[in-house]
Amino acid sequence: MQHPTNPIPVGVLGATGTVGQRFITLLSTHPWFTIHALGASPRSAGKAYKDAVNWKQVTPIPASVRDIVVKPCVAQEFVECKVVFSGLDADVAGDIEEAFRAADLAVFSNAKNFRRDPNVPLIVPLVNPSHLSIIPQQQSLLSLKKGFIVTNANCSTTGYVIPLYALEKAFGPIEAALVTTMQAISGAGYPGVSSLDILDNVIPYIGGEEEKMEWETLKILGGVAEDDQGAKSFDMHAKQPLRVSASCNRVPVIDGHTECVSIRFARRPPPSPQQVREALAAFTPDAQSLGCPSAPRHAITVHEEPDRPQPRLDRYYQDGAGVSVGRVRQCQVLDIKFVVLANNVSIGAATSSIINAEFAVLKGVVQA
Repeated sequence: MQHPTNPIPVGVLGATGTVGQRFITLLSTHPWFTIHALGASPRSAGKAYKDAVNWKQVTPIPASVRDIVVKPCVAQEFVECKVVFSGLDADVAGDIEEAFRAADLAVFSNAKNFRRDPNVPLIVPLVNPSHLSIIPQQQSLLSLKKGFIVTNANCSTTGYVIPLYALEKAFGPIEAALVTTMQAISGAGYPGVSSLDILDNVIPYIGGEEEKMEWETLKILGGVAEDDQGAKSFDMHAKQPLRVSASCNRVPVIDGHTECVSIRFARRPPPSPQQVREALAAFTPDAQSLGCPSAPRHAITVHEEPDRPQPRLDRYYQDGAGVSVGRVRQCQVLDIKFVVLANNVSIGAATSSIINAEFAVLKGVVQA
């Protein structure tokens, strides 16, 4: 697959927010994409980016964007962009992203608004980039030539579906999964959870999170079916029904979602813990094989130490683009249990959108 030789101009919506800042940090050094336009709220529009943003990243504002004048999130301001990344809040993302798509722009969104749309792929790039195959149908229904919307998953869903997919690929369908999350406060955005609520505390509820995890897992791990008339749809893992039960908790960690997972395989007997470790370590996603520049060298890092992964030690390995798995062992109730750590602001957010766009460029879905 031939990599692009000319820079690809991209835009970022919600550029002053937490996810937008992460997009900018990653895109500022990207080998293909070059930041052409930044969009934000009316109160930021018209200002130089350095004056509009309350920068909260650990590295300085990239010099290449400091003086870019922020634009309103209006499609005509982004017509020269081949790709538009959306870090918008869900409260405003729906109408804006829809308008950008209608203007024939390719939108890669981190927001939840279109995840349930039957013609919009919900893609974790290390799992199901093949779901881009529904894009021509989305475009045909809306009479578009280049415009479309691709969404990436909720940050908590992203972390655990990567090892689940690797295990289904190696050992066949999973029929039940229990997942308990310990989610970082950055997942709530900035300024996030009040210090009086989160310090010395665990909050055993994140609104809508459990239901999102349970539903999104089925769309991501399922396939794309085609009927006799050629119409495509997501099968929601219907060939082998998968039951998911999620319990979501907010914990006093800045970045990095830790998740305790137990699974039951359809096959009998199930694989051993050692077989599971080997399959996870050997997993190579299509995004890596294809040469997406932001894909991690190791999609899944398997830890042998009994006390890993840990957010503080493991969340920035490979710049947070892969996941870390440890404590793989037999489950006395289901079959196998393990712990997975994912960086919620990297592979759980901006990094996923960027790899999705890279894959779309290499497959010709984005006309670069």
